[in-house]
Amino acid sequence: MAKKRYGVKIRAPHALVMTFLFKEGSLLEKLKVIAEATHLHARNLSMFVVLYKTLTTLLRKAEQKPQQYHSFIAAFIGGYYVFGKNNRINEQINLYLLSRILLGLSRLAVQRGIVPTPKYDTFPWFGAMVWGVVLWLFEYHKDVLQPSLQNSMTYLYHDSNVWHSIMDFIVYNRI
Repeated sequence: MAKKRYGVKIRAPHALVMTFLFKEGSLLEKLKVIAEATHLHARNLSMFVVLYKTLTTLLRKAEQKPQQYHSFIAAFIGGYYVFGKNNRINEQINLYLLSRILLGLSRLAVQRGIVPTPKYDTFPWFGAMVWGVVLWLFEYHKDVLQPSLQNSMTYLYHDSNVWHSIMDFIVYNRI
């Protein structure tokens, strides 16, 4: 139950904001979208945690002790069956995790001596690369970006070219 509660705490605020910013429809339709997204996120997270913990327990009991690869195998199987279904919620979760994985692997490479410790702060270069690539993709290859990212960037970088009053920036610029 705690896993579902966590999923609701994470997804509901995000779904609320994104739905009211970018979705058209009645209040009832918007609330339905929010409830569906929240339910799917919470259900998938709960299913994954139960599957992961069950598989790691079985692997540990089968080998009499925990092994590092147990977590990978259990998560691989759970990821395939739960987060392998192609839908907008799983896509967002998987992309979120991918960014954290890449950062973690780069830190691990430094810790293990595979990559030398940088002599200066590399974060400004990281930020520059991320924003340079995403805006280039948005301006010239928009169709390859995730629809919610397209909506956010269209609002920020294109819709903001037309405005009628300061309320367009405070409330919502609907052009």
